[in-house]
Amino acid sequence: MTLVAGIDSSTQSCKIVIRDADTGALVREGRASHPAGTEVDPAAWWAALQEASAAAGGFDDVAAVSVAAQQHGMVALDVDGRVIRPALLWNDTRSASAATDLIAEFGADELARRTGCVPVASFTITKLRWLRDAEPANATEVAAVALPHDWLSWRLRGFGPAEESPLGADLTELTTDRSDASGTGYWSPADGEYDRELLIAALGHDAILPRVLGPDESAGTGIDGGLVGADTIIGPGAGDNAGAALGLGATAGDVVVSIGTSGTVFAVTPAVVRDPSGTVAGFASADGAFLPLIATLNAARILDAVAALLGVDHAELGRLALDAPAGARGLVLQPYFEGERTPNRPDATATLFGMTLESTTREGLARAAIEGLLCGLADGLDAVLSQGVTAERVLLIGGAAQNPAVQAIAREVFDVPVVVPAPGEYVADGAAVQAAWALTGARPAWPMAGTDDVAGAPAGAVDTSGVARAQYAARA
Repeated sequence: MTLVAGIDSSTQSCKIVIRDADTGALVREGRASHPAGTEVDPAAWWAALQEASAAAGGFDDVAAVSVAAQQHGMVALDVDGRVIRPALLWNDTRSASAATDLIAEFGADELARRTGCVPVASFTITKLRWLRDAEPANATEVAAVALPHDWLSWRLRGFGPAEESPLGADLTELTTDRSDASGTGYWSPADGEYDRELLIAALGHDAILPRVLGPDESAGTGIDGGLVGADTIIGPGAGDNAGAALGLGATAGDVVVSIGTSGTVFAVTPAVVRDPSGTVAGFASADGAFLPLIATLNAARILDAVAALLGVDHAELGRLALDAPAGARGLVLQPYFEGERTPNRPDATATLFGMTLESTTREGLARAAIEGLLCGLADGLDAVLSQGVTAERVLLIGGAAQNPAVQAIAREVFDVPVVVPAPGEYVADGAAVQAAWALTGARPAWPMAGTDDVAGAPAGAVDTSGVARAQYAARA
C-alpha cells in the first residue's frame, strides 16, 4: 500500500492525515497545537509539525506529502534564511491603514484588474507596507517573502536558517502554489505572474518570491535524516481554503461555507473574478481553476464568547437557541468582536441591538449569536453570487457546523439548499490529494465527503420567513 500525507498548518493547530494513495482510505493521523495570537514565530509551526508527525507515526513509509496552511501570513526572511520578526497572521488588523494607502495610490479598480483583489488588512501586501512604515530597519533586511505553507515546505526539503539547516538558506528554492500566491495581493491569477511594482510599492524594494508551482508539480523531495526522507516527494501545497475545496471535491455549483477561527464562503469557478468593491477576493484554486471568496474575521469564536458568557458548552448553547423563535424576538448581535474583514471594518466592535424585557433572555442571546454568525456569512454568499457564481447547494463545514442548532438556523438563513458533510479534516485531506497528484501525475479519484457522505437535515420545521436576515440587514 502506497501512502501519502496531507498537512494542515492552521491558525490554531497542525493536523496530519496519512491516506492510502489508491483509495483515499485514512490510515492514521496526528495533531499538535499552535500558540494563540495574531503574530507567531514560525518556529512554533515547525515544532508543531514535528510533534504532529510523531503523533501520526512519522513519514518514513510515506511516498509523498503536501502542506496546506493559513493564507496571507507574512514570513519575512533575511539573506541567511532567518525569520526577521514574528509572522503577522491573516487576522492581524494593524495594517488596515496600509491597505487604505495602497488603494489610494493605485485605485481599487486597478488593483482588482491586476491581482483579482482589492487589499484589506488580511493580505500579505498590506503587512509588507506596514513593515516598511512601522519597522523600517526590519523591512530593509527582507531578502525574501514567504507564506506559511511556503516556509514549511522549504523546511521539509532541508532548507532554512543557514546555521541550522543541512542544505542552507537557498532562498531561490522557496516554492508556493497559485492558490496561496493569489492571496498575497501582488500576484495575478489571470496571467500567473508576480506584479513586482506592487511588491516594491509595499515593501520599499524588490525581494525573492517563491516559485509558483502547478497543481501536479513537485516542490522537490526531503533529505536523508530529515523529517521527510530523500525519496519522499513534496507536493506544491496550498492555501487552506483551496485545500478544503480539494478535500471536499467541490465542483461548479457547490459553495463552501466554512465556520472555523474565521468564516469563509467560496466557490470553484472556471474564470477569475474581479470585484472592484473589494468584497469578493478573486483567488485562484489549487486545481487550476479559480476560487472567489469572502472571509470574516469573526466565526466560531462568536459562539465561544457567548457560550462563556452564559456559562454553557456549545451543545447547551444550541439547545437554548432552538428554544427561541427565529429572529430572537428582535434581538440582533452584530458580532464584530475582532473588527471585521467582510464588511471591511477593522476597528469595529460587537454590538447587541433590540434589547427588551421580552427579548433579553438566555435563549434569545444564544439564538442571536448563531443568527449573527450565519447572517454575516449569508451576506458573504450574496456577494459571491453577485459575481455570476451559480449555487446549487451550500456545503457547510467546520467545527461549529456540527452543532444541530447551527445546521437548523443555516437552513433558515441561506437561500440555497444546505448540506452538512460528515466531519473531516478537509484542508489536510486536500493536501493529501495534492501529494497523491504530485506522486502519480494524476488527480486521485477518491470518494469525497462533500458528495458521498452527508448528514441528514435536523428534525423540525424550518422558518422561511427571512426575519433574521431582515433584522440583521436593518442593523448593518
